[in-house]
Amino acid sequence: MKKNTVSREVQLLSKKEAIQELQKLFLEIRKHDNLYYNNDSPEITDAEYDKLKLLNLAIEERFPELIKTKSPSKTVGGEPAVKFSRVRHTVPMLSLANIFNNDDIEKFLSRIRQELRLDFTSELEISVEPKIDGVSFSALYENGRLVLGSTRGNGSEGENITQNLKTIAGLPKILTSDLHPVPKILEIRGEVFINKNDFLKLNQEQKSKGSKLFANPRNAAAGSLRQIDPLITQSRNLRVFAYAWGTVENRTWDTQHSYLTCLKDWGVPVNPDTEICLTADRIKSVFRSISDMRGTLDYDIDGVVYKVNSVAYQMQIGALSKAPKWAVAHKFEAERASTVLKKIDIQVGRTGALTPVGRLQPINVGGVIVSNVTLHNESEIKRKDIREGDTVIIQRAGDVIPQIIKVVQEKRRQDTEPFSYPEQCPECQSTAICEEDEVVRRCTGGLACPAQAVERLKHFVSRNAFDIEGLGKNTIDDFYAQNRIKNPADIFTLELRDSLPHNLKPIRSNEGWGRTSAAKLFKAINERRTISLDRFLFALGIRHVGQETTKLLARKYKSIDMLQDQIAAATATATGKNSEEYLTLCNIKGIGEKIASGITSFFSSDQNQKIIMELQKQINIEPLTEVVNTNSFLTNKTVVFTGTLEKMSRTTAKNEAELKGARVSNSVSAKTDIVVAGQNAGSKARKATLLGIQIVSEDDYIQLINT
Repeated sequence: MKKNTVSREVQLLSKKEAIQELQKLFLEIRKHDNLYYNNDSPEITDAEYDKLKLLNLAIEERFPELIKTKSPSKTVGGEPAVKFSRVRHTVPMLSLANIFNNDDIEKFLSRIRQELRLDFTSELEISVEPKIDGVSFSALYENGRLVLGSTRGNGSEGENITQNLKTIAGLPKILTSDLHPVPKILEIRGEVFINKNDFLKLNQEQKSKGSKLFANPRNAAAGSLRQIDPLITQSRNLRVFAYAWGTVENRTWDTQHSYLTCLKDWGVPVNPDTEICLTADRIKSVFRSISDMRGTLDYDIDGVVYKVNSVAYQMQIGALSKAPKWAVAHKFEAERASTVLKKIDIQVGRTGALTPVGRLQPINVGGVIVSNVTLHNESEIKRKDIREGDTVIIQRAGDVIPQIIKVVQEKRRQDTEPFSYPEQCPECQSTAICEEDEVVRRCTGGLACPAQAVERLKHFVSRNAFDIEGLGKNTIDDFYAQNRIKNPADIFTLELRDSLPHNLKPIRSNEGWGRTSAAKLFKAINERRTISLDRFLFALGIRHVGQETTKLLARKYKSIDMLQDQIAAATATATGKNSEEYLTLCNIKGIGEKIASGITSFFSSDQNQKIIMELQKQINIEPLTEVVNTNSFLTNKTVVFTGTLEKMSRTTAKNEAELKGARVSNSVSAKTDIVVAGQNAGSKARKATLLGIQIVSEDDYIQLINT
């Protein structure tokens, strides 16, 4: 997301929308900071993270009165982890602002000259150095001895990693020199990293031990540095480059370059590819040079850092709360490589989505061996004309998630064919459909599809469906793995099969079970052999069909047999969507064609029909029995519930409203008549206030339904 694009989006925001967006961004950025800095397991790419920060900054620039002290634009990194003691940074460890192109270089230099009141003929030295993609560290030396090591943490406080830092062979424990005296108090700052070859060896060791693999060298360095046992850290062959300082007593250097010279004299590793530049053109040239050699380096870099060389100038320019104004990081575009797409596999997710996955000839991209790549969906494959056997250009977006950028057409073999996306589920052979307003093709097999079976079974026994006590998520997982329950009908034959003489492993013999607990489970199952039609339909997990829709269907068709007959007629090939039955289904208030399509697809599946037939042998499906009050205060009103209800469950509250003739909705709009606000009511109550909608408490609502 480029800055001008962000600006256009932000200009359309109202102040109220800006408040909501900033709150969402605060929570999301804080979550990803914690994942990145404390758990070493980021979920999004660097590029995606930068977009979030850029959007946050743009909103704050337009609405400066909304800036909070804990805003992501004012804070650095994540909170220190609880397993290490905290270290307070005397001088905050700031991060760097990012730039992304040559125009940004010009703007940075222009801003620096304005800050210093230098004209464009005055000399301005800029230190240019590779940006190491590692973990920031601080090493405090007193009288030349290393006494304290810490991470950056949130910029103000970090984690005490002294013992781990001392295991890094390249970082001296004692500083000595006759050429450049070592200050009595000296805090050296830099980056801990792991070489690419060492990273690959580490992951091979992790794999052989059955341990979790690291996603990239940066995560490996972070995880290794934050080990409880320093011996593990020592075994990981970590390295350091130093480039900055914090607390210092009697500083003897006056430039960034002379500080690096001191570090080298003291035996502290510094990056050899650092240069002093005097012009924007030379800076751009060095950036291109470092970018070109990126793939040949044995360590990861993710950009180039530009710093004002003069320390006096740095002090004059100063810093913001999060970053110095005299330095920026010029981030690279995502790294790319070429390899062969050997095969396209189709994976079926728990919601039935058919997702294509590309199997690659393994390739090293930025220190990570990439062998699989997401192909997103059917339309993306068609748009890029991706075929098995193609030579493709791979990019690690944000240097984390691999994706195919393009096909190298000139290397395509003559015998390749366009990829044919399956119209049947590879797991259960049910029809796979792609609805008009979606790009994802989905299996319609539902309960009959093995790929969806476990999650569907969990839904089947959930509170608003069959509500079988004792059949929780973990029990379903166990029973499915043990082949005790493979489809919903198996639940109701479980007791019979468990009691058969040839059953060598009854449930009571499972760990954590016994005769009493098994008997309680069978009793709970038997108590649910009678169910209302609406709950039965909800239990089936039909796509797009929620509780409200199942009630509409139950009221309209009365019985499961009538519903099946009408759906069969609605999907008959002779009439299809022009049939009276299909139009009747679509015209039920609250359904429409999208939901109707999900219903007809589900009931058209032979596998689903077989499961329903097996269930009918075991259970009794009763018509929905409701006596709707058509002369109530709530009749024909649209009601929304928000917050925590203390005197009744949300389900009971909704049912009571429907029995009074109300329509229950999940969202507030101009068509909403009443909002029932429980404890800790949030955005729905605020929106109702803005729209002038009547808001009632839980006590007021109870009075309404009892009158």
